[in-house]
Parts: sequence; structure tokens; C-alpha cells
Amino acid sequence: MPIKYFEAPEIKEQVDQLAMECEFYHVKPQHVFCVRSKGSKAKRTIARIHGLGKIWQGVLKQPPTYTIEVISEIFDKMSPEEKERVLIHELMHIPGGFSGGFRPHKGYVERKNVDSVYKKLLQTRNAKKQKSLF
Repeated sequence: MPIKYFEAPEIKEQVDQLAMECEFYHVKPQHVFCVRSKGSKAKRTIARIHGLGKIWQGVLKQPPTYTIEVISEIFDKMSPEEKERVLIHELMHIPGGFSGGFRPHKGYVERKNVDSVYKKLLQTRNAKKQKSLF
């Protein structure tokens, strides 16, 4: 069965929220799209990010654009916390210049850095909850 792709508006909403909450201000929400795939044979891949390369940007006269793909068979079974970590991981691949390229795993998009961003996110959320109680 070939891979099939479906719009994922709930993932898009979550990605936009995470980009804002994690202070990824370089991410342009209007140029980030989200899809859910079904039928992938990938064993260890949970999600992927695709960029519109420079040549396609020029030929199609489009700005840099990214698509985050979540692999339904794996992603949908995860806890909400793990889903957030996966989406943060994918967002961290987007470089500060929002150029269509990618930041590498080595030295940047590593578990310890994802964990650090996630920890800060939880602290920010808890601080907002505490503020709203008074």
C-alpha cells in the first residue's frame, strides 16, 4: 500500500501553539503545513520535516515553506507529552533564517536540547497557571 497523506489541522494548531510558546519566533506559521501519513514502512520514524528547497522556491516563486509529517501508525499511539516533544524536535530543525534548509541533529536537534526546550515550556505553562490563580 502506498503512503497516503491527509491534512492534519489539529497538528497544525498544536505546532503553531508550540512555536509561540517555545519562543521560536523565526517560525512563520503561515508557511508551515502539517500532514498525517498512513502506510509508511518506517520502523523508527515518528515524524519528518520537509522543506521547499531553494530551486523549487525559485521555480515556483514561493517563499521558504516547511511541511511537518506525522506518521500516523506511530505518532497517534503516543502520549500527549511525547507528541509535544516530537513536534518540538521537528520545529527545531527549522533554522533561524527560515530559509527552506534544515538544522542538523548533531549539535542542535538532540534529545538533551529537545528536553531543555520542553522543560522550559512546562515551566512557562506552570507559571501562567500560578498567575491565573491569583
